[in-house]
Amino acid sequence: MPELKFTKEHEWIKINDGVAIIGISDFAQEQLGDIVSIELPKPGGVFRQGQTMAIVDSVKASSDIYAPISGEIIEVNEGLIEKPEMINQSPYDLGWIAKIKPSNMEEFDGLMTKEKYDRYIGEIK
Repeated sequence: MPELKFTKEHEWIKINDGVAIIGISDFAQEQLGDIVSIELPKPGGVFRQGQTMAIVDSVKASSDIYAPISGEIIEVNEGLIEKPEMINQSPYDLGWIAKIKPSNMEEFDGLMTKEKYDRYIGEIK
């Protein structure tokens, strides 16, 4: 299984065959509560690291999803439009949000490992 990395804004990312798959962490979906809709990025859209690329709406709040690395959107998870709750049910698998063709792999190296992320959320709880 490809290594998951995390951002301080609670996005996860893994690289599989040169493609970055992005979603939100289990901690993030727990904090948001039931997700009721998502505004997905458009394929072909280009984002810089840290730029808002999607918006999820939950029963509690509307939250920006930030690009964990720079690149071009090559695919989005269309299934989330009909079933946004997949993010709650399967944040690391069926609930992925977008796939990006990375433009700067060094950004990936700078993200948190699972161990560092677990320590980080332990500090903010």
